[in-house]
Amino acid sequence: MEMTTSASRIPDRPSGRWRTVHLFPGQGDFSVSALVGAVRAEAALRMAAEQVFEVVDEVAGERGLPLLGPWLLGSAPPTARELADAAVGTAQLALFGASMTVHQALRRTHGTPSAAVGVSFGEIAALTAAGLLTLADGARVAHDLARVLASCPGGLTLLGCPEKCVQDLIGRAGAESVVVAVVNDDDSAVIAGPTTGLARVEKEAAQADVTAVRLRLPFTSHHPALQAQSEMFEAALRAYDLGEGRFPVYSAVAGRAYAADDDLPRLVADCLVRPARVPAVLRQAALHSPDVVFEAGTGSALASSARRVLAGHPALVRAPLADPVSPSDR
Repeated sequence: MEMTTSASRIPDRPSGRWRTVHLFPGQGDFSVSALVGAVRAEAALRMAAEQVFEVVDEVAGERGLPLLGPWLLGSAPPTARELADAAVGTAQLALFGASMTVHQALRRTHGTPSAAVGVSFGEIAALTAAGLLTLADGARVAHDLARVLASCPGGLTLLGCPEKCVQDLIGRAGAESVVVAVVNDDDSAVIAGPTTGLARVEKEAAQADVTAVRLRLPFTSHHPALQAQSEMFEAALRAYDLGEGRFPVYSAVAGRAYAADDDLPRLVADCLVRPARVPAVLRQAALHSPDVVFEAGTGSALASSARRVLAGHPALVRAPLADPVSPSDR
């Protein structure tokens, strides 16, 4: 099965397959148009999407949500706004399905990955890809988390500076309720908290000539004030049977690969209250000596962070649905 995106144009190995690591991003970089365009252009992706969304839609039906397969893959796909305005959990099921679609297409083309990295919401897809959750249960967990997030008021802002700079901006803004939620790399981080506190930090960032972008997500996460929501999500996770993983899953929140004897529901629920630190787990996953690191999502933000963090590593980093094709990839 051939994928004609730039992700497949990698110098040939005799086996025709490569050692890979798959990166599963969170919710801040989901593009409906990228998914729709890719499945229309790529036979491998469309086949994977049809199979993945057939299962996802069984869960959508049981949870009272619109069926996503006919909507996303049909002649009149939704806009990002239409998807966001649909019933709670619809956008999260779409993102989960998109990540699993990219993972499945890449796996069929390049083989099973050596490891996966899950960032925030992306942990659900990473655990599903590894076989710890079935595809149907992964979709259910994605919807469970979406329902919990609906009770997490606040927001998230991306800042284009190192973590120390971010902490300084929070301090100068006097925004004690704002915390560092995600460290993407040495040059960017996401903060979480009430929208009033975020606005004060964003004002300080503008005065310091630091880029600040409010994410289009109507909730906060990775915040210690969400302990009650974390416990709700943990209780939901305990309803599912967990299988054995086919490959290691590195959690940006746990800061390591999950182990067989971990209390997985507790650790995954920590995503709501603890920060995600991406660089450390990218470096750990790179110890698997991948030839290629793929972002299993619709965007390229996580791949961009991986390129910066793994700049001295020989692995190529690709975002299959977002990377432009360059002559060297052909």
